[in-house]
Amino acid sequence: MKHPSSPTTRRGFLRRIAPAALVLTSDPFGNRTRGATPSPVSSPSIRLGAPVFSPQDDPELFALAHKELGYRAAYAPNVQLGDRDRINAFVKAFQKQDIAIAEVGRWVNLMDPDPVKRKANLKTVTEGLALAEELGAGCCVDIGGSFNPDVWFGPHPDNLSAAAFDLAVENARAVIDAVRPQRAKFAYEMMGWCIPHDVDTYLRLIQSIDRPAFGVHLDPCNLVNSPERFYQNSALIQDCFDRLGPWIVSCHAKDLAWEVELNVHFVEVMPGTGSIDYPTFLACLAKHPAHPPLMIEHLADAAAYDQARRFIMKTGSAAGIDFG
Repeated sequence: MKHPSSPTTRRGFLRRIAPAALVLTSDPFGNRTRGATPSPVSSPSIRLGAPVFSPQDDPELFALAHKELGYRAAYAPNVQLGDRDRINAFVKAFQKQDIAIAEVGRWVNLMDPDPVKRKANLKTVTEGLALAEELGAGCCVDIGGSFNPDVWFGPHPDNLSAAAFDLAVENARAVIDAVRPQRAKFAYEMMGWCIPHDVDTYLRLIQSIDRPAFGVHLDPCNLVNSPERFYQNSALIQDCFDRLGPWIVSCHAKDLAWEVELNVHFVEVMPGTGSIDYPTFLACLAKHPAHPPLMIEHLADAAAYDQARRFIMKTGSAAGIDFG
């Protein structure tokens, strides 16, 4: 399929594509059944989700375990792309409980310096997007990648170069064009030292990749890579929703603290125990017309996830946000 050429200016591009993007993302999680009637406008709400420490042998019991915790979103279950019966069983079980499958994570390095590994990783992500499409998930997500030969997500002097940007564009196009999804999006998670590392770069990627199936995965903590962004994270969050909002398909929930030493050192902590402005984050997300899920991550055990869940729900509920 031939894709139209990119417009000559970013302003022209945004004027052309933003209305269409808003239509495309109007409510992808409200009605997962094909042909369903769109949900009516309701009060501000968020589909919250997290890992659930429950066996996945029975899809209905697994979906019910999410529901019992008050979750309305889930990470993709552990299922193989070719296992159509099991995929269908999970889809039906989650639909029955009104739980959206938020994302298929494929955490591999699409810029691995080893070309053999890079090719294998590209295949892994392509299959991940195909699985997301079969599951009706919001997206398949990976990082843009790193040229670091030792740590798959590690820093490297060329990670923010023009070559890295071009490779990120090439990889995203390759994944999307191989699958040609109609529902799921492919998205990069933003990182402080890998492309995309800021809002401007993500907008450039959207323009350059030029595929309707490319979306935005938002994790505000991953964008904080300086004292300015740490102290001004409220404005950073607002900017993400203001300029990337039409393309946001899934979000991660964690928090960030500054561990004081003789250089800048930010550390991930449980939501509610750091400095990320959660009232602003939740308010922006709750007003999003597509209701992209908010997925808690990177905690040690079920008790920690439960504490994070209670903090997010309490904070949101105080602002009139519905999680039910």
